[in-house]
Amino acid sequence: MLSGFFPGRAWSLLPWLPRMAPAAAWAGFRPPHASALKWTGLGAANGSVPWNIVVLLTLLTLLPSLLVALTPFTRILIVFHFLRQALGTQTAPSNQTLIGLALVLTCFLMQPVGSAIYEASVVPFQQGRVDALQAVERGAPPLRRFMLKYAREKDLALFLELAQAPRPARADDVAMRVLAPAYILSELKTGFQIGAALFLPFLVIDLVVAAVTTSMGMMQLPPVIISTPLKILLFVMVDGWNLLVGSLMKSFT
Repeated sequence: MLSGFFPGRAWSLLPWLPRMAPAAAWAGFRPPHASALKWTGLGAANGSVPWNIVVLLTLLTLLPSLLVALTPFTRILIVFHFLRQALGTQTAPSNQTLIGLALVLTCFLMQPVGSAIYEASVVPFQQGRVDALQAVERGAPPLRRFMLKYAREKDLALFLELAQAPRPARADDVAMRVLAPAYILSELKTGFQIGAALFLPFLVIDLVVAAVTTSMGMMQLPPVIISTPLKILLFVMVDGWNLLVGSLMKSFT
């Protein structure tokens, strides 16, 4: 294009073009710089960026399932649903309220474990000293110790037998494929035990109200209409939420 205006001298003028341009045209010019995202850190320590991203996205996808299976969330939510059935209130508190409260209590209980996992795996991964798979392996021991504390030996023995694995010499040698289902079974059993104990006082109220209404000849009046307000009144008078949540939290200490 320049050769049409300056025949034979176009290439000789190219080095002088920056000097010929006005200073205002170059005032806002900034040389390109590297991105602020430190992708090299994710691929350090014998790892690669694509595989690290795959591992992280997989963990994010499985996070809801891990929250339910590997934390106290299951026990707490089961107890809350038993309480609602015992009170006779079908939709109060709502499912969203119970799930939110269970999630908050789970975060409260798992905060020490989360801090240990952060120091053992997340910090080295951010510094580029380990890759994603090594970070997952480093974060497993704190969670394993927490789960072993509440998993019953009977459930562990069951899944060791099903897996046809030898009895481990130490508790830390228990594989996660054995520990995870054993922990879930233990939490289900404990949740149902607490729920059954929670049902007893409210069941007594139902029986007394049913006996009184039947003896008075009030056959057409459902006992639930009378017993439900009495159960709610009793639960409020004894500060039931404080007692229940306190007992749940103390069961994990």
